[in-house]
Amino acid sequence: MRTKQLSVLIGCAIAIITITAFTTTNQQQGPKPTNLKVLPKNISNEELEKTMKAFNVALGVKCGHCHAPKSNGEKGLDFASDSKKEKEIARGMMRMTKKINKQYFKYRNEEGALKQIDCETCHNGKPEAKIVLR
Repeated sequence: MRTKQLSVLIGCAIAIITITAFTTTNQQQGPKPTNLKVLPKNISNEELEKTMKAFNVALGVKCGHCHAPKSNGEKGLDFASDSKKEKEIARGMMRMTKKINKQYFKYRNEEGALKQIDCETCHNGKPEAKIVLR
């Protein structure tokens, strides 16, 4: 009888630890991003953050350049909001870059050749792209 009670107690403890581990992991990952129109809907939070930081560097801006402040009076940004025109411009630029890379840089693998373009190609750390045509 004692062994049966001990087995049930150990089983419950294992179940609680397992549930807690999964719950903690989900909390650390944060909420899933919403309102993604160009980036993949299943992008990981880590990959999304990496992508956004690359935009920050390429354009020399902070997150508030494209993302609106929260409208409920809280501090922080409302990442899902589309209220800033810069966000839709960024989406258009992402579509354009993807199309150019697919059309013109698909087969470029030579050593030293440009393999793809990205935001920095034209922006060079500035919010406005500076393109010099020769």
